[in-house]
Amino acid sequence: MKIAQIAPLCEAVPPPLYGGTERIVAWLTDALVELGHEVTLFASADSQTRARLVPCRDRAIRMDPAPLKSDLAAHLSMLHEVRARAQEFDVLHFHVDLLHFPMFTDWANRSVTTLHGRLDLKDLADAYRRWPRYPLVSISDHQRRPLRFANWRGTVHHGLPESLFPFSSGEAGGGYLAFLGRISPEKRPDRAIAIARATGMPLRIAAKVDDADRQYFRERIEPLLDDPLVEFVGEIGDADKATFLGGAAALLFPIDWPEPFGLVMIEAMACGTPVVAWNCGSVPEVIEDGVTGRIVDDLEAAAEAVREVVGYDRRRIRATFERRFSAIAMARRYEDLYGQHLPIEGGCTRRLA
Repeated sequence: MKIAQIAPLCEAVPPPLYGGTERIVAWLTDALVELGHEVTLFASADSQTRARLVPCRDRAIRMDPAPLKSDLAAHLSMLHEVRARAQEFDVLHFHVDLLHFPMFTDWANRSVTTLHGRLDLKDLADAYRRWPRYPLVSISDHQRRPLRFANWRGTVHHGLPESLFPFSSGEAGGGYLAFLGRISPEKRPDRAIAIARATGMPLRIAAKVDDADRQYFRERIEPLLDDPLVEFVGEIGDADKATFLGGAAALLFPIDWPEPFGLVMIEAMACGTPVVAWNCGSVPEVIEDGVTGRIVDDLEAAAEAVREVVGYDRRRIRATFERRFSAIAMARRYEDLYGQHLPIEGGCTRRLA
């Protein structure tokens, strides 16, 4: 099958540091190539892929030092290029939210749109009612709740390459707790610090600070970093995650928002590291309570969970990751969706094994 993957231009595919959507696009694209498909990736020129790359910007927007730039103009130019070449593909797989909807209405039944963000924002419902023909894919069942009426065709949980975070059968190296991702109010790094204090265990925070969250970081989090139990590592990339997560006794995921998926949870599971996560958003779909971690509702339960999960079988956690959240498993689910819902010549429907 000839498949076009259309990625956001905010980050390279995959990103060198923080970035969720573009990372998933990278892993999905490479896995589809491994499964024998002819895949073309529309992305920034600094992307790395096993597919054919169509560079749509000289570099990813976030890493571009230019002081003035327009992400809207860049994305519209990319969509114009996709539109001009649409006849080359059996499937157009979009990862740019709904930006393409006005331009591809006559291609809706030859497309798949994966929604990667939260969907409880004002104006979204009206837009999805205006363009109802696009087949949509959610990254968790919970993500769909604000738009139950939309044209959902399936849920595909994220996956990552099994070789990306190799499992070490040894003991957890550092005896510390880990927080990985982004400093923001909804990610609740303050809760992670409180859990560390309650358990007396060191906490390492590897996280980026967006410009929009710098005031929150300065006023709410930075004063808490004076605690000798807490170490702020800063933003890290994939090359450092295996050591960071694999050496942790547990990953803390104390979110306070309707998380659409939570990629860091399966990154930890790939390392065999258990997760202590708040009961929000997709968490109950990702964590098997009592197997790969614990799902909690308050700080006291979180502290008790940390003491429990340090004794979990890390090989079993890794095995669960391989069964549920590998990149190939993700690609096969998308492969099936392409086959179920996309027409081919003669009016039949393509369904792949």
